[in-house]
Amino acid sequence: MVYYALLVGAELDGLTNLQPSGGCDDPSFPYYLKLKCENCGEVTAKSTYVTLSEQVDLPKGHGTAHLVQKCKLCGRDGTIVMIPGQGTPLTIEQSQKEEKTCLMVFDCRGYEPVEFSFGAGWKAESMNFLSMMRRENARLS
Repeated sequence: MVYYALLVGAELDGLTNLQPSGGCDDPSFPYYLKLKCENCGEVTAKSTYVTLSEQVDLPKGHGTAHLVQKCKLCGRDGTIVMIPGQGTPLTIEQSQKEEKTCLMVFDCRGYEPVEFSFGAGWKAESMNFLSMMRRENARLS
């Protein structure tokens, strides 16, 4: 069993808390990954998405995974199980220090994620709005 953490960094200008629109553990948010077969080294031509809300039975044995996929070259099965509760939004402070944050952790068997693709469905907070809210809260206190 090998765990892979999806680390994301970005230059945030006037924004903070970059994350999937429903949070890092949004059950319907699709994480798009290109996968490399650990048996033959073949990399998928297209990105495959995995979400917390979709689970399939494992072909052999008991249990479920969020993704079960056969390698098109060698025919071996690979699985991915998402581990929620590990992700945090990317803050302006992390961005300014050129740090990254973990959005999701994946338990991968038979596949290695080699590329992440951003899709739709992201949100961030405006620093101007946050500054205004802090001033208003200080005034009311």
